Amino acid sequence: MAKKKTVKKTSKTPRVPKFKKPDFTITRQHKIVLGSLLMLFAVALFIAFISFFFTWEIDQSEVGELTRTSETQNWMQKFGANISHFFIYKGFGVASLIFAGLLFISGLTLFLSSERKLFNNWFWGSIIVIWFSLFSGFFFMSYPLLGGTIGFEMNSFLQDYVGKIGVGLLLLFGAIIYAVLRLRLTPENVMEYFNKKKEALEEDFATSDTNIEPTLKKDTTTTTEVSPENATIEEATGKKSTTVDEKSEFELSVENLQPTIKNHSDRKEKKAEKDTSFEVEIPKEEETEIEVEKVVEEKTVAQNLSDKLVKEHGEFDPKLELGNFRFPTIELLKDYTNGSSITINQEELEENKNQIVTTLRNYKIEIASIKATVGPTVTLYEIIPEAGVRISKIKNLEDDIALSLAALGIRIIAPMPGKGTIGIEVPNKKPAIVSMRSAIASKRFQEAEMQLPIAFGKTISNETLVVDLAKMPHLLMAGATGQGKSVGLNCILTSILYKKHPAEVKFVLVDPKKVELTLFNKIERHYLAKLPDSEEAIITDNSKVINTLNSLCIEMDQRYDLLKNALCRNIVEYNTKFKARKLNPNDGHKFLPYIVLVVDEFADLIMTAGKEVETPIARLAQLARAIGIHLIIATQRPSVNVITGMIKANFPARVAFRVMSKIDSRTILDNSGADQLIGRGDMLYTQGNDLIRIQCAFVDTPEVEKITDFIGAQKAYLDAHLLPEYVGEESGTSLDIDISERDKLFRQAAEVIVIAQQGSASLLQRKLKLGYNRAGRLIDQLEAAGIVGQFEGSKARQVLVPDILALEQLLENEKNG
Repeated sequence: MAKKKTVKKTSKTPRVPKFKKPDFTITRQHKIVLGSLLMLFAVALFIAFISFFFTWEIDQSEVGELTRTSETQNWMQKFGANISHFFIYKGFGVASLIFAGLLFISGLTLFLSSERKLFNNWFWGSIIVIWFSLFSGFFFMSYPLLGGTIGFEMNSFLQDYVGKIGVGLLLLFGAIIYAVLRLRLTPENVMEYFNKKKEALEEDFATSDTNIEPTLKKDTTTTTEVSPENATIEEATGKKSTTVDEKSEFELSVENLQPTIKNHSDRKEKKAEKDTSFEVEIPKEEETEIEVEKVVEEKTVAQNLSDKLVKEHGEFDPKLELGNFRFPTIELLKDYTNGSSITINQEELEENKNQIVTTLRNYKIEIASIKATVGPTVTLYEIIPEAGVRISKIKNLEDDIALSLAALGIRIIAPMPGKGTIGIEVPNKKPAIVSMRSAIASKRFQEAEMQLPIAFGKTISNETLVVDLAKMPHLLMAGATGQGKSVGLNCILTSILYKKHPAEVKFVLVDPKKVELTLFNKIERHYLAKLPDSEEAIITDNSKVINTLNSLCIEMDQRYDLLKNALCRNIVEYNTKFKARKLNPNDGHKFLPYIVLVVDEFADLIMTAGKEVETPIARLAQLARAIGIHLIIATQRPSVNVITGMIKANFPARVAFRVMSKIDSRTILDNSGADQLIGRGDMLYTQGNDLIRIQCAFVDTPEVEKITDFIGAQKAYLDAHLLPEYVGEESGTSLDIDISERDKLFRQAAEVIVIAQQGSASLLQRKLKLGYNRAGRLIDQLEAAGIVGQFEGSKARQVLVPDILALEQLLENEKNG
């Protein structure tokens, strides 16, 4: 909401500079810069820490002195001496070097934009720092610099309680914890490691043994000829055959070789006799080596495509097209109270209290206590009767109390919901005007976390009533003429205009009176929705309302299909998914704005269209809540044939201005009380439970005009929000009918229609004594000839020819043409 500014008497509204919120998103460039800084700082720390072990005694006297005249021997000068003294001497000793490593790893991770999580590194790194500091303090007590002050003190503290053995056991336990939880070491892993090493050694020994290849050779005379088989074996083994004189222990004579099969064939023996020189060699059993391909672990993507898109481009912003849109300022509204609160007239309160007490005492009803709550137009007196008094007895005295107070609009609430009291509402003698400015500027409205917040006005306790239209989900308004219905509608529309961006909500306005909602034409391209072929967004012709309502039904079905495909239950979940880029626009998904249908006079629609209007409205009221289509229907005739049971069942939220009879009050609220209101914005609101009496906020026509001018002067969309196109079901035909195929009674029927100036099939049935089918065909032919208009539901067709002479001229032109 724009900040308050002093109103200058100028023709143009001053522009309010829009504060741009800072963007804290870390980009790739930011990560590179920050990573470089961390890595360089880690290198500086490492150099300073290493230098400290050589120069700490010299620099001891200069620590804490940051003047330019002080001299230090540390390689990083005063910065290195001081920060090393803090981390190593007063801190963790030599273990502080781990901090430099952790900083370098963090900087490298940011520099490379790695997906590695740094929290585990810092957590376990800190554990190692503490453990190593304690370890150094325990084993190197004579060199306290290695463990630092923290390691030395921790070691001394623990030794006082558990001794040196206990500290040693604690160090061992800490090492086990790190090995098991961080390094994932288990006894099974260790045993498996040693077993693999043992198997590898055994395989090496087995391979070396198999290199000795025994051969069997025949002791023969010196022969230089070698059979082809032996040549192949020798070439394969790479060895030369041994001579006759060289014998091996593995060589056998041929005579000692006996066949293993007794019944062997003679052919083989003959062949063996021919082969006088041969060599038998035991082949080496070659081990088949298997090549194991290295398993490359597939990289896991930590975030899906939608998260990546959000990370790169941010969430989808439906307001981006009108990113410079400015909401109306509070100065456009008039303050009728001049900044003053409700004035409490003590004399009036005492007088009314005495009159109430006296009237009740006249009927022998005693009161234990009485309390007054002063509202803008009504004061609530809460009384607690004495024990034994029946509530119904007090409720029956409503007219008597009104007579004694000489006031109209007295309402008795017996008992008060949630209280043990009886309420008597008495109108103030000087009612205060509740301005729309005070309702909009209230803390409840400004901080309301609602989808479609509406600031109705102020309750009896002088609190601004703010309700959510999305939770109602539809609103029924009724009241007599001149009691504030149109002002209430302007109040609702103004509340939404002050809170919602044009991309988030669209209005479908139906104004049969043609003058109540005309001012909103200026914001047509910002906030209004219309049919594709309509010229004006605000519907004033009742015949077009039917197409608009049916178009909203088509929009509702289309939205439900989108929700079904997106696996969402309502419009809030759907839009949240779409903003998070989890829905693909190529699949038809889009951001869905809320659609609010406002009907200023519903009774007139029912009179002219009847069921054709009631059916789509009942369907929208039953189903359209989840997909963001909400209805606001107002009527000045709250009778049962206008507000039917079908409509009432789907409109739990109702607003009743003053009506003339209790019957009308019960028709709207299912309860009495609306007939006892005082008018001028005094209303009762219910959302299916208790009745709340409210003084509706007053917004005048000039204020609405200023708001619409302010919004209309800003950049807008190319056109109003277009609803789906609806083609009405018509019984007539638009096809041309051949003149030769016309009915014999066509001319006579045309004369009857033109004379009566009423185009209906029933008229032809009566005048020409025809059946319904032939009369219907004649009407179709008359429509094709341009004598009567199109089908208009239950109404008679419009006659397009004014008189008989024009009809004669039309038919003559057809013949000549």
